[in-house]
Amino acid sequence: MLELIILLPLSFSFPTIFAWGVFEKAGRKGWETLIPFYNLYVLLVIIKKPWWWYLLLLFPFINVFVYMLVLVEVAKCFKKYKLWEQFVAVVFPFIYMPWLGWNKNEAFTDPDDLEPVKKGWVREWVDAIIFAVVAATIIRTFLFEAYTIPTSSMEKSMLVGDYLFVSKIAYGPRIPMTPIAFPFVHHTLPFTKSTKSFVEWIELPYYRFPGLGKVHHNDPVVFNYPEGDTVSTRFQSNASYYRLVKEYGRKRVWSDKRNFGEIVVRPVDKRENYVKRCIALPGDTLQIINRQVYINGIAAKTPEKSETTYYVLTDGSNFNPKILENLDITEYSRTNQPGVFMMDLTKEVKNKIEQFSIVKEVQPINDEPGKWDPDTFPFDSVYRWNRDNYGPIYIPKKGVPVPLNIRNLPLFKRLITVYEGNKLEVKDSTILINGIAVNSYTPKLNYYWMMGDNRHNSVDSRYWGYVPEDHIVGKPELIWFSINKGKIRWNRLFTFIK
Repeated sequence: MLELIILLPLSFSFPTIFAWGVFEKAGRKGWETLIPFYNLYVLLVIIKKPWWWYLLLLFPFINVFVYMLVLVEVAKCFKKYKLWEQFVAVVFPFIYMPWLGWNKNEAFTDPDDLEPVKKGWVREWVDAIIFAVVAATIIRTFLFEAYTIPTSSMEKSMLVGDYLFVSKIAYGPRIPMTPIAFPFVHHTLPFTKSTKSFVEWIELPYYRFPGLGKVHHNDPVVFNYPEGDTVSTRFQSNASYYRLVKEYGRKRVWSDKRNFGEIVVRPVDKRENYVKRCIALPGDTLQIINRQVYINGIAAKTPEKSETTYYVLTDGSNFNPKILENLDITEYSRTNQPGVFMMDLTKEVKNKIEQFSIVKEVQPINDEPGKWDPDTFPFDSVYRWNRDNYGPIYIPKKGVPVPLNIRNLPLFKRLITVYEGNKLEVKDSTILINGIAVNSYTPKLNYYWMMGDNRHNSVDSRYWGYVPEDHIVGKPELIWFSINKGKIRWNRLFTFIK
């Protein structure tokens, strides 16, 4: 937080340096623009704003908006009332303020001597809309944003139809990597299937402001989908582009627009938003043995409301749908075998189901050790892992080297190339990174391991690997609305997320 208090006002002090001529026309000394922090105070004196505006300039995130207002007030002192003039003052202060200062035809007027300007109703509405858009954009970028839960991967902690407030300051807000974008949409313009809502000719490097805390074990986390750098507009994130290529071949995926749509590339902050629980932190070693997660050799706490898929064997009788609804069993199906059902159950509900007179057995589904699922990361038969028996796998930590060899290269290949932008080659069993032979690699970012609470119905890190720190969006804190099949879940409104 101290870093924010220093760096952000300092960044506002820098464009104020260019106001030398403006200061002199206002009766101040030009050299006062050269003193960081102090020049902001003098600027507020010139436009005659109260002292507490200075405190707002020190308040993280709010100060961005306040400095925009300060620049507009400076423009008004030169009788620049047109919307485009004030826009230029805010967007190009490095150019506009020197022009106001050194142009002999531009005279400074004391704010007390300015005559009230009557605005037409069109201008009033335009100003109000611009104010609302700018304020909402700052809030969504730096403070909190609303999200909805589209899938059941976090049942029963978060339900399909839950609307969440996600805190951006919990882990520190990211500077937008694609700062020029259509407001209030994510990656695609409304009423289009593939038209990008952002421009890519300005792309900022990853930077995260300090937050209220760090990611901890078992935190629910919103993040950008790691495999979402390339997507099929037909499937979006419902089917990984890389799995489509593996199944159908790259040539067909790129050419068959009828079945796959356009293939588009997206920067980190424009990839789909996912919500999962952080199971392992940078530097941890994770292993799953018969559905039980172990972190550094110690059994990890299973989330209280997590679900597992079970075979439920009855005496041949069917379940009353009303009873299942009362138990909040939303995911169940009948198998081809008479009296055998598949149900996603919490431990509490599983215990209740076992007490039913028609139930003979409740058996968890479990993929046996050594039974390889080729869809699990790192997609290599050397690692014969599946969703229920997985690892051990080390979670890379920033600045801590990991040994590299031909066997473990699949674990780190995407990290080295896609996430950290290096060129990777293998020649005669020798690993080369950016043309240099290596036997280890030092990550530049921290990485995390995310899993859904509905462990058998969650596409998560078991299927696409590590989540880089620059993909972290924020922490879901509050369910502000919840709806299911047109009915409001009143008991979930304004509840905090655990």
